[in-house]
Amino acid sequence: MNRKRPFTFEEFKSIYSKVPRLCVDLVIKNNDKVLLTLRQKNGYEGQWHLPGGTVMYRESINDAAKRIADEELGIRIKIEKFFGYLEYFSEEKERGFGYTVSLVFVCKPENDSFELDDQVERIQYFKTPPDNTIYEQKELLSKLLE
Repeated sequence: MNRKRPFTFEEFKSIYSKVPRLCVDLVIKNNDKVLLTLRQKNGYEGQWHLPGGTVMYRESINDAAKRIADEELGIRIKIEKFFGYLEYFSEEKERGFGYTVSLVFVCKPENDSFELDDQVERIQYFKTPPDNTIYEQKELLSKLLE
């Protein structure tokens, strides 16, 4: 499954070199474990990360979270609570431009029949984040899973 793209990479880079990008990250819990995806393209390749993505123009935050769960994982989610936000200052080093501010939501999957998009190599539930987890997310998950 491929995600919908509202503009080209050149437009993306031009816009997000000037302003932060608003995203949502999904902490999908199964008992005491959290679902992470292993990234295979579009930045942070070979690193574990929370499912997440950009909030589109005129899209509500809740709708964005549900769309991202569907596009990235092929599942429906129930949002349980807003957990906080992350600022991805490491993103400029990773991509060479920009950074993201992401709203983090704790969620439960409504089904477990995953259909992964082309950015995800594989998924796995973890009790503690592995060493090769995106830095900002690893810090957040370490606190959340204590």
